[in-house]
Amino acid sequence: MTVSLHERGIRAVVLDVEGTTTPIAFVYQVLFPFARQKLHAYLREHGQSEAVRAVLVGLREEWSLDAAQGHGPPPWPEGEQSGGQNDSGVPAAAYLEWLMDRDRKSPRLKALQGMIWEGGYRAGQLQGEVFPDVPPALARLAAASIDAAIYSSGSELAQRLIFGHTAHGDLTTCFTRFFDTAVGPKLASDSYRWIADELRRPPAGILFVSDVVAELNAAREAGLQAVLCIRPGNKQQPSHAFEAVTSLDELV
Repeated sequence: MTVSLHERGIRAVVLDVEGTTTPIAFVYQVLFPFARQKLHAYLREHGQSEAVRAVLVGLREEWSLDAAQGHGPPPWPEGEQSGGQNDSGVPAAAYLEWLMDRDRKSPRLKALQGMIWEGGYRAGQLQGEVFPDVPPALARLAAASIDAAIYSSGSELAQRLIFGHTAHGDLTTCFTRFFDTAVGPKLASDSYRWIADELRRPPAGILFVSDVVAELNAAREAGLQAVLCIRPGNKQQPSHAFEAVTSLDELV
């Protein structure tokens, strides 16, 4: 189908990443395995850095909450208050792997994954992947003076790395803002209200595009317009009343 942005009064388009701009396979078959493979070595080499230590302190708090709620995380030995402070980094790594196994949208996990991926991009071991319709769609939005932004559970760093290292060049300049779950969970309507405030646009003038119906429901509750993106490999979604596109070429 075709979505006419000007007819709908759209002045900003907020895009999800996984399953919308970027194939799910790239995330699950390339990025996630890369982070898991490099995890132990990264903690050993960078566990004493200020950035990593801040992440690990917050991670220890997440572990405590999981343990208190009876979720059964792997044990965290006494004395490892910040995690990863010993030579092996095993206390933090075991819990991080446990979070990965559950595809948990942990902000600290996402932050650490972004740090690991950054090294991979810099070393030429990773290249960001986007669907071929994404770069021309971003160019059309810019030509029409419509803002483009990203909202993803992946960290802002991870977002910038994907779009900054594509076969189409650096696409980060095509976006006015990058939002991650620091603004709030993607299933919470308040997150989308906050994004609208940050973009300085009325909610009704913003279109959110995602492959997850529950996220679209939250955006619509906040007053945004919403469209489902259907891509190869995306998960089957429950019954819904949203319009759907299979390519960003359909945003005109």
